[in-house]
Amino acid sequence: MVAENGSRLYVGRSAIEGRGCFLAAPVKARHKVAELQGERISHAEGRRRMRGQRRIRISDVDDRTAIDMNRRGDATAFINHSCAPNLFLRVQHGHPIVYALRDIKAGEELLLDYGDSHHDGKLRCRCGAPNCRGWI
Repeated sequence: MVAENGSRLYVGRSAIEGRGCFLAAPVKARHKVAELQGERISHAEGRRRMRGQRRIRISDVDDRTAIDMNRRGDATAFINHSCAPNLFLRVQHGHPIVYALRDIKAGEELLLDYGDSHHDGKLRCRCGAPNCRGWI
């Protein structure tokens, strides 16, 4: 399945949590997968939008800027957390880009270790990885 816009990414049912982001075509290790898309906002606005929300699709870009993937986002908004991710994130010139940690097969769910998050270790992790920390 390929997104209507011809993207290599699509949204499908996740074994981890709700919906997830998946690859329609394989990607080699260390290759760019996608750039996170969404509305650029301040950290203060991001915190305001997060209040009371269980599912957050806001990612920090730098010390002042965040991206709200609920607005103007794409399939990357559905990348779920895993303690054994297949992606890593790098911000390059203000652009948050995800890369493959290893070869990723077509149909495989894309997973990112969220690291420090607004959940402050209070949200139970559901990744099921052997090295799961238990909390996000």
